[in-house]
Amino acid sequence: MGKIIIIANQKGGVGKTTTAINLSAALAQHGMKVLAIDCDPQGNCTSGLGIDKRKVKNSTYQMIIGECDIKDCIQNSVLDTLKVVPSSVELAGADIELIGLPDKEHILQGKIKDIADDYDYIIIDCPPSLNVLTVNAMTAADSVIVPIQCEFYALEGLSQLLYTINLVRDRLNPDLVMDGVVFTMFDSRTNLSLQVVEDVRKNLKQNIFTTIIPRNVRLAEAPSHGLPICLYDKKSAGAEAYDDLALEVLENDKKKARPIDDQKKKGSGLKGLFKKK
Repeated sequence: MGKIIIIANQKGGVGKTTTAINLSAALAQHGMKVLAIDCDPQGNCTSGLGIDKRKVKNSTYQMIIGECDIKDCIQNSVLDTLKVVPSSVELAGADIELIGLPDKEHILQGKIKDIADDYDYIIIDCPPSLNVLTVNAMTAADSVIVPIQCEFYALEGLSQLLYTINLVRDRLNPDLVMDGVVFTMFDSRTNLSLQVVEDVRKNLKQNIFTTIIPRNVRLAEAPSHGLPICLYDKKSAGAEAYDDLALEVLENDKKKARPIDDQKKKGSGLKGLFKKK
């Protein structure tokens, strides 16, 4: 059965979706069968993996409200061993539609159960809020990875997220664990980034990944091309960092990277979408 990891932080702009995209892709490049599930109505994980969210017929939304099964949603991505359950803007209304439904916190868990044996890893990108979608993801997951930006307010809101994780563990998913915190957008040229990392490591009583994700121009450019960084620029600092993070995840899970043939860059499905008119 595949390990289900959610990428969560209710604070926006911390590299959450960037981590979901590029960790999924890096694991796939190490021979893992990976499914990325986009639970964020913004759909950035979807487009970042080469799928035009405007053309999606069956998305996380249709799956959540019961119009289709998860197998009907799964699409190919820009990597052979990485599949995607895409999101759409309709997902923003899921909170309201799920009100009053019995056992609404377990809907995603029930859907994933049907395909969990088909993958080594299932990575879920959560919305930047602690809503019913995030709780669904936590209920379905084995573990949580929390990206934290290297800035002054790095720990803002983290206590609420940890409280929610503990609440879900107590009431809905006793097996949920914290894989750890990963620092993102690190700028080695500033004393602030260094100080934030030092302070968090000193005060945060959680696991912290050794890998630190740098602030990187190529990493920021990749989503506009519908590609993960490992395909957009595999020699960039961002690609190397996410490869290191994937290896660290595999090592923590006692899994060995499997050699695979080089996966060729495919058409992203977003060609021309970001061109100036």
